[in-house]
Amino acid sequence: MKMNYIKKLALIIPTLILVSCHDDLDQTPIDPDSFTENDVFANADEARGALAKLYASLALTGQEGPAGQPDISGIDEGTSQYSRMLFSLNELTTDNAVVGWGDPGLPNLHAMSWGAGNDFTTAMYYRLAQEVSFCNSFISNASSLEDPAIESFIAEARFLRAFAYYNLIDFYGNVPLVTQISTELPAQNSREEIFSFIETELTEIQDILMESGANEYGRVDRVAAWALLSKLYLNAEVWIGEDHYTDAITYANQVINSSYRINTVDANGNGSAYDELFLADNDSNGAQDEFIFALNFDGNSSRTYGGTTFLVHAAIGGDMDASKFGVNGGWSGLRTTKALVNKFDYAVTASDEDGNPTEWADKRAMFFTEGQNLEINTIANTFTDGYAVTKFKNIDSEGNAGSDAGGDFVDTDLPVIRMAEIYLTYAEAVTRGGSGGNIQQAVGYINELRERAFGNADGNISSSDLNIDFVLDERARELYWEGQRRTDLIRYNDFTTGSYLWPFKGGSKSGTSVSDYRVLFPLPSNIILINPNLTQNTGY
Repeated sequence: MKMNYIKKLALIIPTLILVSCHDDLDQTPIDPDSFTENDVFANADEARGALAKLYASLALTGQEGPAGQPDISGIDEGTSQYSRMLFSLNELTTDNAVVGWGDPGLPNLHAMSWGAGNDFTTAMYYRLAQEVSFCNSFISNASSLEDPAIESFIAEARFLRAFAYYNLIDFYGNVPLVTQISTELPAQNSREEIFSFIETELTEIQDILMESGANEYGRVDRVAAWALLSKLYLNAEVWIGEDHYTDAITYANQVINSSYRINTVDANGNGSAYDELFLADNDSNGAQDEFIFALNFDGNSSRTYGGTTFLVHAAIGGDMDASKFGVNGGWSGLRTTKALVNKFDYAVTASDEDGNPTEWADKRAMFFTEGQNLEINTIANTFTDGYAVTKFKNIDSEGNAGSDAGGDFVDTDLPVIRMAEIYLTYAEAVTRGGSGGNIQQAVGYINELRERAFGNADGNISSSDLNIDFVLDERARELYWEGQRRTDLIRYNDFTTGSYLWPFKGGSKSGTSVSDYRVLFPLPSNIILINPNLTQNTGY
């Protein structure tokens, strides 16, 4: 069984930390909790265990796992896991994914018809608010310790809090900025204020965090701060109306020049393929060298119905053989639309009798086509409408299944930020006019990704091929189902407008535009009722 920082501590977290009781989702973002008992912060070793909870709060869902004593309630516990909700909000709302299940509020995501009481938009807000609360509590209590190691622990907590706020301003816009545990109802801060807070936090902690590659696998170092800054600056024009593309290039360069690298060689020194990034041994097969920030899972010691367990099981149905994915069965839910499949049209090597593609030279096109229809006529309960996605698997590089003998839970770690994204951030910022980079270097980075995907130079591009729209399509090909797509489409003004349509966008089979206010999700209706300091987002 593979082990790392989060996985080793997952089973003992309940003895170290008692999380807050959420009777329902009717909570405020400050949510005082009880994991700050004095004995938890008696020394640096105990504080390290408390720090694990901050990471685990993004990967797991409660104190028993996979279900029982949830951190938040009012929604199915497995559904409430951070990366599963990230998929729901940032992938299901786009051309990358549909789901056939009819859970209340779920069909509204792809149809772009959610309201202020939507279970998924509400639960994500509280998951992120809880993470802020946990981080605030840790920072406050750990600050009383004098051990030299504590300073870097606190910096990690500040990174995780900044990461939570990065998500909050992306999804909700103007939210309360809370940096201390309090019982007072918080005021609402502007997106500009939240942006400035994230920027300041990350720049302040960058030299306090451990050096590149010096921390335990599963914990962040200073490269994660640079990477998140580059992502923040890439979205600055949308979020605060300011051009920060030069800053995005500056920090992307720092990441690229760090010890992290694109995974082109496996653990045995052989050539590595794209699919190894998403296998059960991706903490040791070479993929880990590309992962700047990842959520870590283990089929035995950190069980959840979210995370990669969700991404593997939910994507299996129809004629697919679940054993080839290292699990005991499929949930017949997730597929993709032809809009994503068509991004690989330039690399088609085989088609069926109807002319629909079935094989591609670009091996990032990881689709199951047998018995599947490229066109989606019905989303609900029709798994065979839409190609299935085979990107995530619970098998290792040698073809062995994951550690859970029952085949229920998955070992595969989930990259949240990886070097390939930073390559593409650099390329986009350059094509948008940022200084400090150049087109030739951007082309070189993209060709490095495409050579991995093709296994040779057949897919390489030249500088004349590189433009802003190409980068968006390349992000789709490289990063699909990794929680990026909605944010990308908003940055390109393609999310709500009629300039880019996909099947069932806006609830129409052929796709239609929707109101511009959909670029933000609503603040939870419950929190608006209990906190008069908050103003609901326009349109809700």
